[in-house]
Parts: sequence; structure tokens; C-alpha cells
Amino acid sequence: MADAVIAGATHKDVSGVEVRIKSALEADADDLLWADGFILGTPENFGYMSGAMKYFLDRVYSRCENKLNGKPFALFVRAGNDGSGAISSMRRILTGLGVREVQEPVLIVGEFDEQRLADCENLGLTLAAGLEAGVF
Repeated sequence: MADAVIAGATHKDVSGVEVRIKSALEADADDLLWADGFILGTPENFGYMSGAMKYFLDRVYSRCENKLNGKPFALFVRAGNDGSGAISSMRRILTGLGVREVQEPVLIVGEFDEQRLADCENLGLTLAAGLEAGVF
């Protein structure tokens, strides 16, 4: 999923956007403060976001609170259950950071297929193209 999102965000038709790719364990508050928008992805573990994603959000929260000023974001989730717990918990934390969700999350439950991976690529492409065009 992440590879497909990255392929969309770095698509050759979008040239005015710099993409920074980091795992949840290596990303920090400076990355969110630097970004004009961002995409977060996680597997769903026990009906919740991954521990690494929770750790990332815990680490950046106080430094980024009241500083992200409506930056656009999007989510993608690989669900073991139905994905609702992972999505709602991430949305709750991100709402507190004052960012705005600009696309519905891409959620994959069950087997991967080409259409769902295309949805991931479109997620990345739409956010990147929207930032380049000034839509977001």
C-alpha cells in the first residue's frame, strides 16, 4: 500500500511537490512542521493503529499542537478487522492537531487487488496534485 501511495505522490505529472518519505519510527515533529500536507498509513492492530503510529503521534503532538494550521492530510489503513478503530483513533488525534482531512481514507480489508492498490496510488497523486495546484 505504501509503495502505491508513494508512486502516486511522486508521479511524473506532479513536479512542484517535494516528497519526504519516513517510517513512523523515524519521522518527527520537524517533518510535520516542514510539510505542506501529509499522508499517514498504518496496519490495524487489535482494532487500533499500530504501536509505531501511536508512538509517532505521541512524540509530535505537543510540538505540533496549534502549529499545523489546517494542513491537509490523508490516511490509508490495512485492516485486520474492519479498520474503523484505526481510522477513528487517528482522526481523533489529528483533529486535536488542527489539520484537515481532504480525502476519504483508503481502507483495505481482506485480499489486495489491483483496484485497491490503484486507490492507494490515487490517494498519493490527488494530495500531491492538489498541493501543487494550490487546491489544498
